[in-house]
Amino acid sequence: MANASIQKVEKKGGSSKGSNLFASLAIILCLVTAALVWKYVMGDPSNFQHGDPEGHPKPGNYLAMVYKGGYVVPVLMGLFLMSIVFSIERLFVLNKAKGKGNVEAFVQKVQTQIAAGNINEAMAECDKQQGTVANVIKAGLVKYEEVKREGFDSERAEAAIQQEIEEATSLEMPMLEKNLVVISTLVSIGTLTGLLGTVTGMIKAFSALGAGSTPDSAALANGISEALINTATGIATSTVAVIAYNAFTSKIDKLTYSIDEAGFTITQTYRRFRARANNA
Repeated sequence: MANASIQKVEKKGGSSKGSNLFASLAIILCLVTAALVWKYVMGDPSNFQHGDPEGHPKPGNYLAMVYKGGYVVPVLMGLFLMSIVFSIERLFVLNKAKGKGNVEAFVQKVQTQIAAGNINEAMAECDKQQGTVANVIKAGLVKYEEVKREGFDSERAEAAIQQEIEEATSLEMPMLEKNLVVISTLVSIGTLTGLLGTVTGMIKAFSALGAGSTPDSAALANGISEALINTATGIATSTVAVIAYNAFTSKIDKLTYSIDEAGFTITQTYRRFRARANNA
């Protein structure tokens, strides 16, 4: 059991390093991609009157309008891309963690097998289901068989099984929660960066109003446009991030509840086993 635990920790450690590398590369690539799109796609001279990116956008050209949002725009676009990329990555990981088939149906089937004392059949169901819940439940079932052979009393067995389930859960859960901190951070950063762009845009707008006796209408329009574009992009980034974060935490809570439910069934089954053994 000690060697198996060490192997699990080493495996999870390798997965964690791979996940950290993915997160770092994803952040860099999103920012670089956003900067390139802003500079060479949105800032293409064909989007502007007289082919001058410093001039006015062509009527109805939204790419040029967004480009006029200023240097905060590529940062916001990068944050928006991050929220999408990390949401897709977490969706893939959590779907894989569910295993094959419906988790609720799997837990009910395993509970039925455990309650009937069919531990080997329950383990076979775990092997077929795979995923995080199945791995943790199987660890508890293996411990169940171990304490059963050693003849533990109910209290010692319950503590041993519960500890095994908690240890297995502690190895599985960090990978499910990985990168959620990035998504939760994007909720705040998106709003604050959008607010920064809004403030810089309004500063430009008021500067145009105060320039000489006649306000520069073009500069005023550009400043207001920059403020509104950054506000909209920041809100969009935060909205995607907060929806994704709440959805994924809800999925993780459901998986945790399934583990707790199955673990309770295992310990109760052992209690009944010991009661029958003592009455025999």
